[in-house]
Amino acid sequence: MATDSPFIRNLASSDKEIRDNALDSLRTYLGGRSEISELDLLKLWKGLFYCLWMQDKPALQQRLSRDLASLVSTLRSGVALPFIRAFFLTMAREWTNIEALRLDKYLYLIRQYMHASFQYLATKKWKKAVLEEWNTIVEETPLNPTNMKIPNGLRYHVLDVWVDELEKVESDWENEKKQEVLETLVQPIEKLAKNTGLKVVREAAKETLAEDTLRTWRGQKDETMAEPESEEDDEWGGFED
Repeated sequence: MATDSPFIRNLASSDKEIRDNALDSLRTYLGGRSEISELDLLKLWKGLFYCLWMQDKPALQQRLSRDLASLVSTLRSGVALPFIRAFFLTMAREWTNIEALRLDKYLYLIRQYMHASFQYLATKKWKKAVLEEWNTIVEETPLNPTNMKIPNGLRYHVLDVWVDELEKVESDWENEKKQEVLETLVQPIEKLAKNTGLKVVREAAKETLAEDTLRTWRGQKDETMAEPESEEDDEWGGFED
């Protein structure tokens, strides 16, 4: 599927019928595949990224973002997580090209994809193998603790929406049977808080872990949180030779 095809461009159309037909065609194409190569997924996401880029009307931007996120629910098991991975790789690659006036629509798209990802994990009944594959994706790109090529803006936004979007999908985390699932889900954030060399990113990760909702889920409501890092703490200066 060519990334510059009329099919891709039609997803950004202001004509509802044209847009809906294009979305249905994409769902059919993706839903019928049991496997898609990484290269093809990245090519597809490049087209989808610029499809949203071309959409200037706020209401249609949000509609398109929701439509793109809804694709996850139509994908087969062998395609869903690779598709999500290609999304995050694309966002990381294109982040510095996003102009300030276009940033909000991509932040909204990321929020929608966090929700769609958690919804996918829920439909898989939070199976450990699926959770671990999801964590691998998250640790590779949006919450990677050591790769300085990952934009901090992407890290911050994923952290910012993490608890909200998880709560929309599942809020009964105080159930003892779900504690293991929750502890697996927070591992990438804990690794980021511990292992990244950038103080501002560490603090952002710690703020997410300190959110009241998450602490309540984890049974930490009455525990004392670690003291914030000293202002004198040195910033990370890069890898040593």
